[in-house]
Order: sequence, then C-alpha cells, then structure tokens
Amino acid sequence: MENDERIILKAHELFMRYGVRSISMDEIAAQLGMSKKTLYQYFTDKDHLVEQVIQLEIKRNAESCSLQYEQSENAIHEVFLAIEMVEEMLKNMNPLLLFELEKYHPKAFQQFSEHKNKYLYKIIINNLKRGIEEDLYRTELPIEIMAAYRIETIFLIFNPSFNQAAGKHSLDELAQAITHHFLYGISTVKGQKLIEKYIKKV
Repeated sequence: MENDERIILKAHELFMRYGVRSISMDEIAAQLGMSKKTLYQYFTDKDHLVEQVIQLEIKRNAESCSLQYEQSENAIHEVFLAIEMVEEMLKNMNPLLLFELEKYHPKAFQQFSEHKNKYLYKIIINNLKRGIEEDLYRTELPIEIMAAYRIETIFLIFNPSFNQAAGKHSLDELAQAITHHFLYGISTVKGQKLIEKYIKKV
C-alpha cells in the first residue's frame, strides 16, 4: 500500500472515532510511525487530508448503496440493508463529525453535501419508485418531497439539539426509530407486513 493511502486510511479511522478537530497532523504521523514532514509530502495541509478522507467515505458509501440494491429482495429490504450498514458505521463514529466538518473544513463539508443532495437523493428517489412498482409503497406518494424529507431525517441524528431532545439513545437506535417511522408512513398494507417481517429478523 502506498504511503498516501496509508495516511488517508489512518486519518479516516481517527476522524470517524474522535472527530476531526481533536486529531492533529502530529497525532496522525505518530499513529503511523512517520514524521509530520512525510505527511506534508503528500498533503499540503490538514484541510487537504480531510477532503481526501471525505472522498474515501463517499466512495465507500456509493459502493455500499450499489451492493444493497443488488442484494435486496425488494425496496423495503433495500432500506433494511441500508440500516444495517449505517448501524455498523455509527458504532465507531463521533456524532460531532459533521458539525466539525461544516464549521472547520467547509470545502470537505461541501463535498459531503453534494453527495448527500445529489447521489443519495437519487438513490432514495429510485427506491421510492421501486417500492411503488412493487406495491409496497403508496401510489399517491409525492416522491420528490418524500425523498427530500428522508434525506434530512437520515442526518437528523447528528444534530446536537435533536440528540438532546430525544433523550439518552445511541445513534443507531435513533437511526432505526426514524427509519421505521418513515417506512410505516409510506407503505401499503403489503409493505407494512414486510416491515414487520424484517424487524423480527433483526
């Protein structure tokens, strides 16, 4: 593995676990057993490294979305596979990560926002259309509105105000509750039976 790849992977691990602000270039260099000077041979500054880490996360997310679609039995199953992926990611994710990105690394946050508002929005639109075709989602759904709503509620769990108001729950508990609520709201009777089936399997 090339040095730049090693640096990005280690930075990704540390940023996800501890947040961006608390991890310095010195800490990343120490964790890798290399000098900070070596880091700067590959990355002009911390902003540059953060942007590369976000690009890696976006790439991984896109690959996961494609895999979930390929492995899913139907539109609802696709959402449950997505929940599993998100829960795994949240186990080692600092809830302040997105807040810190927005405040301290705006260019990286812009990359993330574009992925969220374009790629993920399209994935949700396709899932809604698929569910309607499969008679699992209600036919009268305002698809664009529901997709925009779903996007915002996915990331609501990272809002400090929401976390405080919701009480003492883990991020994955919040994500699961919000997703189940969304699915029940858009599903037909046939779809709701499938939701119950997949919940029992968890």
